[in-house]
Amino acid sequence: SLWDVFLMFGILSVGSSGQAGREDLNPAALYPWRQRSSGGLSRVKRDWIIPPIRVLENSKQVPENLVQIKSDKIFTGEVIYKLEGPGVDQDPKNLFEIDDKTGWIRSMIPLDREKYRSFTLKAFALSPSGERLENPSTIEIVVLDQNDNRPNFSQKEFAGSVYEFSVPGTSVMSVTATDADDPTTDNAILSYSIIGQESIPLLRINKTMFGINNETGAIYTRDVGLDWEVVKGFRLKLQVADMSGMGLTSLANAVIHVTDINNNPPRFSPDQYTMSAVENKIDFVIGWVNATDNDEPGTGNWETKYTIAKGNPSRNFAIRTDPVTNEGILSVVKALDYESQEVYTLTLTVENVNPLSIKAPKNPVSSAIVVVTVVNENEAPRFIKDPIEILVPESVDPGTVLASNIAYDPDNAKLKYDILRDPEGWLIINHETGEIAARKPFNVLSPHVKNNIYNAVIRVTDTDAGGISTTASLVITLWETNDFLPQLFPLMGTVCSESGRKTSGLFLTAVDEDLPPHAEPFTFHLQDINVSANWTIIQVNETHAVLRPLVELETGEYAVTVLVTDSGTPSLSAYAQVNVTVCPCGKDGECKTEAAAIFGTRVGVSFIALLVIMASIALLLLLLLLAVAVGNCRRHHMKKGEGLLVGDSDEDIRDNVLNYDEQGGGEEDEVRHYNTFQLAEPSYLVTTSPLLGKQPLRKDYPDNLPSPSYPRKPPADPTDIEDFINDGLEAADHDPNIPPYDTALIYDYEGDGSLAGSLSSIASASSDGDQDYDYLNDWGPRFKKLANMYDPR
Repeated sequence: SLWDVFLMFGILSVGSSGQAGREDLNPAALYPWRQRSSGGLSRVKRDWIIPPIRVLENSKQVPENLVQIKSDKIFTGEVIYKLEGPGVDQDPKNLFEIDDKTGWIRSMIPLDREKYRSFTLKAFALSPSGERLENPSTIEIVVLDQNDNRPNFSQKEFAGSVYEFSVPGTSVMSVTATDADDPTTDNAILSYSIIGQESIPLLRINKTMFGINNETGAIYTRDVGLDWEVVKGFRLKLQVADMSGMGLTSLANAVIHVTDINNNPPRFSPDQYTMSAVENKIDFVIGWVNATDNDEPGTGNWETKYTIAKGNPSRNFAIRTDPVTNEGILSVVKALDYESQEVYTLTLTVENVNPLSIKAPKNPVSSAIVVVTVVNENEAPRFIKDPIEILVPESVDPGTVLASNIAYDPDNAKLKYDILRDPEGWLIINHETGEIAARKPFNVLSPHVKNNIYNAVIRVTDTDAGGISTTASLVITLWETNDFLPQLFPLMGTVCSESGRKTSGLFLTAVDEDLPPHAEPFTFHLQDINVSANWTIIQVNETHAVLRPLVELETGEYAVTVLVTDSGTPSLSAYAQVNVTVCPCGKDGECKTEAAAIFGTRVGVSFIALLVIMASIALLLLLLLLAVAVGNCRRHHMKKGEGLLVGDSDEDIRDNVLNYDEQGGGEEDEVRHYNTFQLAEPSYLVTTSPLLGKQPLRKDYPDNLPSPSYPRKPPADPTDIEDFINDGLEAADHDPNIPPYDTALIYDYEGDGSLAGSLSSIASASSDGDQDYDYLNDWGPRFKKLANMYDPR
C-alpha cells in the first residue's frame, strides 16, 4: 500500500542563524506509512513529501538524535526499523545509525560540509521475521555550512610589471583567492585590500602608487611618477577576508616591477677621437669609441648601434658594437694606401637598437669625429691580374712574347721576376721587365695540361730592404693546332686474288696525335694513276677505308701508295706505302698456302689422301732409321756368352783402361769418380771419368815411382765387392802417379740384374779371333791404345 506521511508534533522549521535547536530543525517523529480514511471508507493512499532533515556541520553533541520515524503497523504488531544508504552501510560508513526498536536516526560523528553536503537514505519497516511491512521511504539529510574555512590566496607572492610613466588607472595585475565554505552564504564572499607598500629601492617614493578592486582583486596605478631611473619596483602587502571583509583573513605579497621604456637616447662620451692605421693590412682593430645610455642595461633600450656617417666612401672602415661594454669597435676592412691618402676624418653616429619612445626628449642624434692617420710601410709588389690568363696556340714559336707589364710596386721600387713553377720548362721570363715568352712549343698532350690548361707560378720581388715577394698564378689556355701528320695503319696485309669476293679487301685506318677537330675524319686516296687502274679505296666511315683490287690479280706482293688526310685547319696529309699480299682464299675468305691451293682444286687426290700418304712415308723413314741404329748397336756389343775383351792370360789389364776426368787444371784437390757397375755376370770394373785439363801430380811422392800392385782377380762372390773396392782404394792412395791422396773417390754401386752384357769379362771362353775390335778406333784417341792391343795385325 502507499505510505501516508504526517507530522506528529507540528510543522518542520529551521532557524536562519544556524544556531536553532534540534526541535527547530526537524519534527520529533515522522509517520511515513500512515493511512488516512474518512467515514470508515477506504481511500486511495497518497505519498507525503518529506522535507530534508538539516544538520549543522562540526556539531560537538554526538551521537545526536536527528529524527524519529514510525510505522502505523506498530498498532498491529512488532515493527523493526532499518536504514540504508551513504553514511550508513555505504561509504562513508558509520556516519548515521537507526534504533531498530524506536526508529530514531542519529549522527554518530561531527559532519564536514566541505566533504559531504547531503545524504540520501532509505528507511524500511520490517516484521521480526524480516518481511517488509511497508515500502521503503526516502529520507534526505542536508549538512548546513559554518564559517570554518579561511580564504586562501592562490599564490604566496604575485609578480607583475608596469611601464614607467604609466597614467593613473593603468591595469597592472590581478590577484585571486578561494574559500572552501558554501559559496551561497556570506561565509565565502571575499574582499581584497592593500595594507602595505614599499618602494624598490626603499624610500624612493612614499605616496600610494597602487590600488586594488576589493571584489575582483585587480591592481591598478593610482598616481603618476613611475620612473625607472628613480624606482625599479614596489612590494605590496595584500589581504583577503570572507564575510564581505568582516570574517576570516589571509595575507600575501605582490611585487610590481617598473619596466623601462627607451626614453634616453645614447650620447658619445667623449665626442673626439684620434687613431692610426697601417697601410696594406685588413681586418684589424684601430680603436674604440664610447657612448652612454641611462636606460636599463642589457635591453634593446640600452644597446647601441654605431654608424660611419661620413668620410668612408671606399668602405675601408667598419664599426661594430661590443655586446658586453656597449662600446663601438672601429676596424679596417679594406687595405689603406698611404700613397693614395694619408689621413681619414670619420663622422660616427650612435642610436639604440630599439626605437625611442614618444616620451623621450626630442634631442638630435649624438655624433663623434674620429681622425685616422695612415702609417706608411714597405709594400709588397702587386700583380695587375691574379691569375694571369693567356690564350696561345700549342705550336707557338719559341721566343714569342706571351705576357708583359704584369706587376708594379706601390713604392716604386725596382722589381725582380722569376718563375717558381714550370713543370714542362716551356716558359722563360725577363728577370728585370717581367716579360714572359715561350721557350719551346707547347704540347697539349702533356700530363701537366688538364682540359687544355697549363698552370705556372710567377714570383715578383722588390729590391728594397726586406725583399718582399708576391706570387701569382699563370694560367695558359692552349688551343689545339694541327701539327701532327696522320699515320696510316696497317702498312701490310693480304687480299684475296678473286676480285669478285665481297670480303676481298684490306681495311685501313689512321692515327693522329692531334686532338679533335684536327684528327678524324680522315680521307683516303690513291694518287698513282697506274695503281688506280688495278686498285680502288672505298671510305667506310670517318676513320676507316678498305683497299680492294679492281681486277683479278696474280698472287704475289704489291706496293700500293695511299694518301691519308686529316680534318685539321689547315689539313695535313701523308703518303704511306702499303705492302699487299695477293693470295688465293678459301671459303672463309682467309689466304690458303700453296699446297692448300693446289690440293684444294678439283684435280688430283683429296687433301685427306695426301695426309695419309705423307704419314706413311714418314713412318717408313722412321723404321729405316731404327733399323740402322739397331745394326750399329749390335756391332758394338758382344753376343750373349762372349766378353768384350778376350784373352787367355790371367793378367788384369785394367791399368790400361783406368782414366781420369780432369775437371780443370791447377787444383791440388780433385774429385775422382769411380763408377762400379755390377752387370749380369759377377764381373766388376773400376774406372774413372775422363778429366778435363792437365793431370794434377802428387807432391808427397817423388816423380817416376812405380805404381803399387792393384787387385787383379775379381771376387767370386758379389758380397766381397766391398773388400775389392777397399783394396783398390788403398792402392790408389799410395800410387804416386794418380791425383793427390786427399781427392775424394766416389763409388757408384748400381746393383745387380743389369740387362746389358758384361763390360768386364776379362777372362772369356772365346778367343781373340772371334772378336772384332775395329770399332775401338771409332771411340776417339783415348781408346787408341786399347785398339792397338787387340789389333790382329
